[in-house]
Amino acid sequence: MSPADPNEPNEAARLTQELIDQGYTKRQVARMLGRDASLVSQFFTKGKGAAFVGALRQVVRAVRGGERDEEALSGIAEANTTRRRRKTGQKARVRGKDTVGEAGGSMAGRAGRQAIKSGASHLAPMVHETGQAGGRLAFTVRMKANQYVYSAGSEKDSGGIRRGFIPRSDGTEERTYGSASSGGFDAAEWSQRVADHHGDVTEAMRAWLVETGRAVEDADIAHLEVRGWVPPEPQ
Repeated sequence: MSPADPNEPNEAARLTQELIDQGYTKRQVARMLGRDASLVSQFFTKGKGAAFVGALRQVVRAVRGGERDEEALSGIAEANTTRRRRKTGQKARVRGKDTVGEAGGSMAGRAGRQAIKSGASHLAPMVHETGQAGGRLAFTVRMKANQYVYSAGSEKDSGGIRRGFIPRSDGTEERTYGSASSGGFDAAEWSQRVADHHGDVTEAMRAWLVETGRAVEDADIAHLEVRGWVPPEPQ
């Protein structure tokens, strides 16, 4: 591959530079992507990185929204990177999947404790974009176990799917609401919910949990993950 033009860096390099400007090193960006630091350097020197643009966009969006935790950012990158398979069945190169603009498209984002405090606002565009595309949403919420009204696996909480929750040593539980197999939630409806809360995705989720009787009034969300997709067109 020919050397990159330093005066016209590619999108991977531009996004990486924004993270560097925010105080992260190339090595930290590489860890977020699950790759070697030398590859990140090649975003700048050899014009590589197109396969990681989707993940980098979501990481930058999260950082702009206030997320600083490297582990959380790594999770965001992983959630927005997939591996396709060649005809031989082997996994091919990594590519981003940060679009929901067409049938079969998908996108995912997470908010840790720091971003939660600012309303997880970086997740709002994803909710709106999925709604505009006629897509569906699913959520994973982490709170203290005593802030949920129903016991884990209850039919009234998450459809009785026992695997839809994860107990943690710190006394919190992660519970999943919606999935591709269950059909998920109408993204257009959630887009309106988020708009009603002025882009505060954390408050929109907390209000929904309280309104539907799933959480106590003063529930405190510690972690939030949103997954959006457009169902594939019927064959």
